[in-house]
Amino acid sequence: MHNHPTPKFSVITVCYNAEATIEDTIQSVISQTYHHVEYIIVDGASKDRTMDIVNRYREHIAIVVSERDKGLYDAMNKGIGLATGDYLCFLNAGDSFHEDDTLQQMVHSIHTPQLPDVLYGETELVDHEGHFLRMRRLSAPEVLTWKSFRQGMLVCHQAFFPRRDLVMPYDLRYRFSADFDWCIKIMKKSKVLHNTHLTLIDYLAEGMTTRNHKASLKERFRIMARHYGWTSTLAFHLWFVLRLLLKK
Repeated sequence: MHNHPTPKFSVITVCYNAEATIEDTIQSVISQTYHHVEYIIVDGASKDRTMDIVNRYREHIAIVVSERDKGLYDAMNKGIGLATGDYLCFLNAGDSFHEDDTLQQMVHSIHTPQLPDVLYGETELVDHEGHFLRMRRLSAPEVLTWKSFRQGMLVCHQAFFPRRDLVMPYDLRYRFSADFDWCIKIMKKSKVLHNTHLTLIDYLAEGMTTRNHKASLKERFRIMARHYGWTSTLAFHLWFVLRLLLKK
């Protein structure tokens, strides 16, 4: 009889002044039918009712930290330091798992006794009421490698579940796109990247990167140049611009 793996997931929610969105995210995590979950909330010393809401669910949350930080990725690094699971998942305030049995479905999609290095899947964009807007513009490739991100971030950060033993801290030199750099570094260390063929995440379509789009794109260009070389990155961007012009 085939023994199915039962990996533990460390789900990390980073938040600040998130009273409008934090409850949906918490409920999405604690209603998962898969129970090997360690839930961690890292709050940046919110000044609104965020912590009142978090404390209402305290019995379901393994670790709660509420203190000032140096920004989003510093808080996410704290989460990494606290995590003890086999896989990490960053589900920030406003984001949620696609279904109540998403983690269960992900585990059932693994057909090898050896745990893959990365699990990944698709992302839906939703509004504040959780209504479907559209699928993410970039979709997850059938086969994912570190070179895949030459074409942009084909897998949403929230739908990218790396094994904790492959994870390093986010590079705090990047303010908006450290997750892009982080995913590439992890993929460079990974041998088996497993496509779950599932929609994993409902992503609230107003993240920090969306709000700081221009600065984020500049950072991404620098990150791509570092990993893929200046020539290749420049050539890809010129081709991308040309394609946009041809479409008009």
